Amino acid sequence: MKQNERVILFLLSALNFTHILDFMIMMPLNIYLMPYFHISAKEFSFLVSAYTFSAAFSGLLASLFVDRFDRKRVLLVGYIGFLVGTVACGIAPRYELLLTARIFAGLFGGLIGAQVLSIISDLFTYENRGKAVGAVMSAFAVASTLGVPFALFLTNRFSWHAPFILIGVLGLLLIPFLMRFIPPMSQHILPVDERKSPFHSIKNAVVHSKVRLALLFSFLVMAGHFIIIPFINPYMVYNNHYSKEATPIIYLVGGIASFLAALVLGKVSDIYGKLNVFVICMLLSLPFILAITHITGLQFWIMLMLFAIWFIASTGRSVTAQAMVTNTVPQNQRGGFMSLNSSVQQLGISFGSLASGFIVIENEDKTIEHYGWLGYMSVGILVCSLLIGKYLFNNKDKETMELVASTKGEAPATDDVN
Repeated sequence: MKQNERVILFLLSALNFTHILDFMIMMPLNIYLMPYFHISAKEFSFLVSAYTFSAAFSGLLASLFVDRFDRKRVLLVGYIGFLVGTVACGIAPRYELLLTARIFAGLFGGLIGAQVLSIISDLFTYENRGKAVGAVMSAFAVASTLGVPFALFLTNRFSWHAPFILIGVLGLLLIPFLMRFIPPMSQHILPVDERKSPFHSIKNAVVHSKVRLALLFSFLVMAGHFIIIPFINPYMVYNNHYSKEATPIIYLVGGIASFLAALVLGKVSDIYGKLNVFVICMLLSLPFILAITHITGLQFWIMLMLFAIWFIASTGRSVTAQAMVTNTVPQNQRGGFMSLNSSVQQLGISFGSLASGFIVIENEDKTIEHYGWLGYMSVGILVCSLLIGKYLFNNKDKETMELVASTKGEAPATDDVN
């Protein structure tokens, strides 16, 4: 990997860190926000889903036009708007204003993930993309390892406002470096007379069964994961009786495991096949989902081990899923498709978050009921995504592995849908 590529990956990882931390920190903040604003579990789920629904809307809208613009410019516009919304969350004095700020942040945040993956896909061939996606997605692990525990420390030390202000400051410091080192990304832009209809990405999803299945695959992977995420913290604190000071350690240990998994499994998937790694990680994650959502009364160190393995499997699943989906359409359609894919992913997160809010019941003593139901639903959804992934990407992975074996080097990636 060239030096400039390493710098770009580092900056995109740093950007992803702030972007992901903003979303992740909402989950454990429920035990602070619910009593602060005197809101129910259902109302808290609206705070989570408000961001994802608005991000889904902006991703859908962006799919109509992003391939006509420089990816770097779209990324910067989205990131700056996202930071404004995040700071607004940090100073919101009422529930309604916080909800509005989450919607605003989501409208711009919905542009970020798709552009990051589009830039990576333009810079790296499919045969080497697992490593690149793993490097950028390691930001998720860093956000878990350092970001969430530190954000919760700030919350315990000052108030729930502090993490959002921190993200805003970090993002502001990052912008000059993004402007300086991320190159213009306009090679995908077609001449005016060769451009397709703005609705081409949506039409592609309607006409081509593989595109439809790829989007459904993304939806299910996200929904299956995030249906159990929003209420991990209250379940650990009130049902398992771990202290508020202890639960950040779960994110610390899980984050370290995720960071190593993202770097290692991304490289492994380039060697042994992205689908192979996806299937192994998927199957490994299922029993640990059931354990985390059902078993109580365990010693804390045992629960930490369960979470560490679950984080590893979930990270490997996500890295390989993203790498496979990026190759669904040609480069000159990738920005629109990835925006549409990002929109569908946000809908998956929204579905999972809302479903959890409607299913979980909070008792007077703040214990959580029906959390085990979410575990069963998560397993069922993820198994469906596994079946679709096997059907959709099996041939592509075999072709790529055969190509790598025959050439012993890099070869240009081929596209599935024209």
